[in-house]
Amino acid sequence: MNDTLPNSVRSQRAWWSNRRLGAWQASAGMAAGYRVEDVDFEQQRVIFRQPPSKVKVPRVGDTELWNSELIKALRRHMGLTQAEFAERLGVGQKTVSNWEKGLYVPTRATCKHLELVAQRVGFTRSMSK
Repeated sequence: MNDTLPNSVRSQRAWWSNRRLGAWQASAGMAAGYRVEDVDFEQQRVIFRQPPSKVKVPRVGDTELWNSELIKALRRHMGLTQAEFAERLGVGQKTVSNWEKGLYVPTRATCKHLELVAQRVGFTRSMSK
């Protein structure tokens, strides 16, 4: 669709956020299985993508290793902001941000916790061997 974005898009984040509580536009997109991938105000574009249903998770022994892409995919699957995701995990928002930026990776204990969260919310992925 190539319609011009309304001016309110620039000032009201709810139009393009991936939060469950927000404008009906954002809620409708999320209900259809899409998430906002990118917002480009200069080009007047909002890009929606369907998150992958299966993500490969490398393993070391019995521990799955979670990297920046996997953590972001899990958070988006859950429809949470970084702050909301951090609260659910019992860590700070800055920690989640740093994981998603690839500045550092979670500890093995946290990786096990992420696995439990993923199982609980139905985040499916294929395991690499």
